Amino acid sequence: MFLVVFRNRKRADIDYAAYEADAQHMLELAQAQPGFVSFKSYTAEDGEVIALSEWADEAAARAWGRMAEHRLVQTRGRGEYYESYTLFACPDPRVHRFGGGAG
Repeated sequence: MFLVVFRNRKRADIDYAAYEADAQHMLELAQAQPGFVSFKSYTAEDGEVIALSEWADEAAARAWGRMAEHRLVQTRGRGEYYESYTLFACPDPRVHRFGGGAG
């Protein structure tokens, strides 16, 4: 497993309609990529966003990062959508699971 954590803050003057359209399109493209496992995004009360994408391995995550259409939207993100961001790439994260349920 390879985990990518994208922590970001949007610009005050963001065009939310354009952002949402790009975000939806990128999710659809990512889901079609070999090695894609999952994506979830969470927004804190202060507006900070944490987006988590899980990939089968580092090669799959890097291939997604290099995809031409994704690169174009990354550039747009830096210029038009994000005030700031930090990307964490986590190869083989230590995972602990709890299944819950009656037992």
